[in-house]
Amino acid sequence: MMPPMSSVVIIPTYDEKDNVGPISSALFAVRPDIHVLFVDANSPDGTGPLLDGIVAADPRVFVIHQPTKMGLGKAYIDGFKWALARGYEHIFEMDADFSHQPSEIPNFLKAAETADLVLGSRYINGIRITNWPLSRLLLSMGGATYVQVITGMPFTDPTGGFKCFHRRVLESISLDAIRSNGYSFQIEMTHTAWMKGFRIGEIPITFEDRRAGYSKMNSRIVREALWMVWRLYLRNGLRRSPRRKTPPGSPPPRPSTPPRHAFPLSPTFCELYASISGPRIWSFWPPFFSRSATRPSPSPWRCSSVWEPPARCFASLRAAST
Repeated sequence: MMPPMSSVVIIPTYDEKDNVGPISSALFAVRPDIHVLFVDANSPDGTGPLLDGIVAADPRVFVIHQPTKMGLGKAYIDGFKWALARGYEHIFEMDADFSHQPSEIPNFLKAAETADLVLGSRYINGIRITNWPLSRLLLSMGGATYVQVITGMPFTDPTGGFKCFHRRVLESISLDAIRSNGYSFQIEMTHTAWMKGFRIGEIPITFEDRRAGYSKMNSRIVREALWMVWRLYLRNGLRRSPRRKTPPGSPPPRPSTPPRHAFPLSPTFCELYASISGPRIWSFWPPFFSRSATRPSPSPWRCSSVWEPPARCFASLRAAST
């Protein structure tokens, strides 16, 4: 059993032999007391035996060997169960390829003092991504907006994979009932925690494309994600907001009241508009967009999406056109 307040970073691997040593060293340079769990999917490049050597040399590193490539979701589920059984309090998800910076770990732990789940966002106060082609950036931004509109989640980066769970969140979720296995796993886990009423925070991170190895993204993973958000919407009886308040044991909410979200828009698309015609607050009522000229945006480079009843939506539309 691990001591209270301990943290573990779960890192799934498949053909990551060039990254596992450097990423564990980088994590220990930032937080010497943290533990690292690799979940290797029987990598053909020899990642598994290399990890066995690292584990033998450092008691802070652990490895789970899967018999075959079983998917990202299954790797994390196995890691979650392992971490919960050993008493860790904060459980991280992280990539092995340095697209997630180890230097952000202290920021996550600080935010976790007032949140049950902390998401690392690439889209807070601008776009924080380097070395991506425009096509992949547009796919990521479009995917985030797609998830927001259908599920109602107000988070700027619901598809991101750098996050920190408090153990009470994972204990409340039936992990064996999680069905998604590709990158949509990230959407399902965040949505499940949100619907249970846990407090979820976001912090800005800088995402850098991998330094070594190759991307595991493919068309099957994209198709799974497209369908998954509709399944989540239907699974919750067409609800687009949590029914419960903060679960017992969660940190108290912050004094400030968050904005109301019904049909959230990606901040990045609001930024594109703001850069052209100045800050505005957008409200969305299908199928009309209206622009409110009476309330300033909270930031000159970001717009907030707020719900307005139809009558106010049309009134704002008329006011903006005069």
